[in-house]
Amino acid sequence: MLDVCLLGTAGMMPLPYRWLTSLMLRYNGSSLMIDCGEGTQIAIKEAGRSFKPIDILCITHFHADHISGLPGLLLTMGNAERTEPLTIIGPQGLERVVAALRVIVPELPFSVECVELAEPDVKLEKNGYHIHAFRVRHNVTCYGYSVEIPRGGRFDVERAKALGVPLKLWNRLQKGESVEQDGEVYTPDMVLGPERKGLKVAYCTDSRPTDAIVEAASGADLFICEGMYAEKDKLAKAKQYKHMTFYEAAEMAKRAGVAELWLTHFSPSMMRAEDYMPAVRKIFANAHLGRDGKSVELMFEE
Repeated sequence: MLDVCLLGTAGMMPLPYRWLTSLMLRYNGSSLMIDCGEGTQIAIKEAGRSFKPIDILCITHFHADHISGLPGLLLTMGNAERTEPLTIIGPQGLERVVAALRVIVPELPFSVECVELAEPDVKLEKNGYHIHAFRVRHNVTCYGYSVEIPRGGRFDVERAKALGVPLKLWNRLQKGESVEQDGEVYTPDMVLGPERKGLKVAYCTDSRPTDAIVEAASGADLFICEGMYAEKDKLAKAKQYKHMTFYEAAEMAKRAGVAELWLTHFSPSMMRAEDYMPAVRKIFANAHLGRDGKSVELMFEE
């Protein structure tokens, strides 16, 4: 099971009823966040989430509404008596930016490890999360992220017995380990069936539509994408500032064949966003307006 919570949905500035865009995923006791703008700490508390298990923080880009909440978040995590390392992933220059923000949070009971993204397409694996960072098209270097939880094949008990695999090795083989015992090497493929469908969430803010986004989101169970503007007369503004409209996000969701679309990162000037959704659903039927605290538990298929 992968727990997904959209902590905030605002773009540019926090509002009394809408925190800045941030996402939290929880899997197997570990939390992964994407972006951390001003007010994210309050959004985490309002959503009933915990600070201590946050192991990975992915930053899309270095605009303040996506990273200015970092010093306060680090301080709160430190006060929660966290000692495990925190991994922060982001564009080149990440170490310099984090170091600058940490001037006001100089002492922490845990280490901070920065992973800078040098290539347009980077794949990482940590704490069971398979992370794909992909370059998007904004007016500064910016990345989107897809996060997958793969699922191995079903353990074949009868096959394991027939091959004489010792019972005490079954658990390790099921976890994908190869084991040597008494001169015999046992590998997972001996007892596991074909890989089953895993879970996938794709996330993108601050970009014009690109093929890279469509490819990275392909087949996702959930696609969370910016919709900075919904008004029909704002397309020129979206192009000028390298943002997206509701309708462009819906077109990408359709092309990517995702199961569900959540729109986020709304302009602070947008009022009554729900009024635009009927037109969005004509493009992609399973589209929904994101809201602060909106969450879902994605389950593996039986």
